[in-house]
Amino acid sequence: MTPEQLRDVIRSAVAAAVERGALAVAVPDDVVVERPKNPEHGDYATNVALRLAKGAGRPPREVAELLAEELRAHPGIATVDVAGPGFLNVTFARGVLGAIAVEAVTAGEAYGRTQVLAGQRLNLEFVSANPTGPVHIGGTRWAAVGDALARLLESSGASVTREYYFNDAGAQIDRFARSLQEAAHGRPVPGDGYAGAYIDDIAAQVVAAEPGLLEKSDQEQLAVFRARGVELMWEEIRSSLADFGVRFDVYFSERTLHETGALEKAVARLREQGHVYEADGAVWLRTTDFGDDKDRVLVKSDGEPTYFAADCAYYLDKRERGFDRVVIMLGADHTGYVGRYKALVAAMGDDPEINLEILIGQLVNLVRDGQPVRMSKRAGTVVNLTDLVEAVGADAARYALARASVDQQIDLDLDLWSRQTNDNPVFYVQYAHARISSVLRGAADLGLALGDPGGVDTSQLGHPRESDLLRAIAEFPRVLSGAAELRAPHRVARYLEELAGTYHRFYDSCRVLPRGDEEATPLNTARLWLCAATATVLRNGLAVLGVHAPERM
Repeated sequence: MTPEQLRDVIRSAVAAAVERGALAVAVPDDVVVERPKNPEHGDYATNVALRLAKGAGRPPREVAELLAEELRAHPGIATVDVAGPGFLNVTFARGVLGAIAVEAVTAGEAYGRTQVLAGQRLNLEFVSANPTGPVHIGGTRWAAVGDALARLLESSGASVTREYYFNDAGAQIDRFARSLQEAAHGRPVPGDGYAGAYIDDIAAQVVAAEPGLLEKSDQEQLAVFRARGVELMWEEIRSSLADFGVRFDVYFSERTLHETGALEKAVARLREQGHVYEADGAVWLRTTDFGDDKDRVLVKSDGEPTYFAADCAYYLDKRERGFDRVVIMLGADHTGYVGRYKALVAAMGDDPEINLEILIGQLVNLVRDGQPVRMSKRAGTVVNLTDLVEAVGADAARYALARASVDQQIDLDLDLWSRQTNDNPVFYVQYAHARISSVLRGAADLGLALGDPGGVDTSQLGHPRESDLLRAIAEFPRVLSGAAELRAPHRVARYLEELAGTYHRFYDSCRVLPRGDEEATPLNTARLWLCAATATVLRNGLAVLGVHAPERM
């Protein structure tokens, strides 16, 4: 019996007490079920009696006793104790908890998945680094967290479109083109330009593809460096993200907003809503009506649309593509952006609390030998995605970046995360999976197989370490759904580390395979199922984080 199934049993117990007139309350839609800190207090505990007492007009312990009487009649429950002010401590009947292992193995990749977010259609935009250089370490964090969040939301039933907003218009592209041009001529890049070995590499590629380019006029050169340079940089960004295991469903070009009339359409929509006015030769959006600290310019006095106008057009485009909620992941330097974006959503006639979600992530600091690592060998300014993967590997990089809450700054120790030891969290989790794989291979060598799920005697699993592991496995669906609703992939990582530790303790206390000439027993088979169930959860959890579950290490 899983925690979710126990919740249903408790709701049914409340309904039964109400139906026979012993309790006058509304049956709760949700029941809190938790694992007690002390295993001696049972498998699970609930505070439902305390929550219902006031509505029932009765003491909590009296309500608890009524519900305990109902629950004790359930065949899957061995004991129900009333504790403290009215908590109910529930202990399952022998074999009921063990059945979770069978459920996990037979469900396979589906174990842990729920439909708690079914019906939600989300557009998740993340990374969206400018095509003027490699993905820096901040963007790398968003790549790891964003992809994990997309997987997590999908595991909870949501429909998610991963989107990359490609900023291929504006002044930064002009500076990028000029930097390439100067590098191609062997001159220093402009003071406000882009520097690093990658600029020299791309400039050389452009020149090689366009013979005679450097003899053309200045404007002709810039046009070529702009077009081909952005294309080459974009190819590199996509390639590095793909090598990191991150792919997008939509790559959206900012330039298309300017070319298709989307900007004018958005301004017209805002004007229809009555929030646009003109002053000083410019077109403004009255965002102060929606809590912004000042009104924002949509079209400058020279007729050029602003970045904010492009934001308005881009948001409208997403909504017209049918997304219920627009989720945007931004770095800490964009905190001031939240208010104006909420204002534009409200000005469009939408509800920012429903149709918009902005996640702000904090900085990542890299450390090696106790000293900060700041410079990239190739980019020349900041450490980028490729540097991190080369230092610790893609799995460790993804796990390390997704392991901390996005609102926390990370000090990522490159020495720790490249170590093949148990103090490296990703190694610790992956080793647990590899260890189980070794056990299952050993079982196969002895001619032992899991066999028919219906033939497993789960009542054999009564050791405290087995119970700890079963309860941990049972928590996985709730961990995934809770992490999805809270937008917190780091909760999955921390859970996996706890599960790995629980498995290692089980393995040290409970012999799985028979020794020597010993005959295999039903206990050996039940423990094999428990090992396989743990491996299933480790695989599924690591898959949510985009990390491999190796069978050998």
